[in-house]
Amino acid sequence: MSSTDQVPSPRIPLKLDVEYRRSYGRSTDVGQLKNISLTGAFLEHGNEQLKANDKVAITFKVGGRTRKINALIVWSNSAGSGIKFQPTNNRDVQIVDDLMYFVESKREGRRSILDDIFKQTG
Repeated sequence: MSSTDQVPSPRIPLKLDVEYRRSYGRSTDVGQLKNISLTGAFLEHGNEQLKANDKVAITFKVGGRTRKINALIVWSNSAGSGIKFQPTNNRDVQIVDDLMYFVESKREGRRSILDDIFKQTG
């Protein structure tokens, strides 16, 4: 693998409803993030107009905080689009990190509950 090859960051699966708007667009559309990493995500949508290199602003809520993050469409097909976050400050990076932590913590909590159930029934 050459130094120019980019290995994607590990993704965390999730289901998070988001709003997004193409740069310079007037209307807001709704989609769902299906996985996320610190560098990007998969955005499931029904918008056939999104193409590679389009810029979008994605709005999502984490822990009562609403944040708008700019992103670049890396690829797009009928199922959705791969997006690369383009954070403008550390708060943008922090909200993505917080979201990932929240999803993983929730998943760990479920595992803990299942482990307790299995121990009690075993």
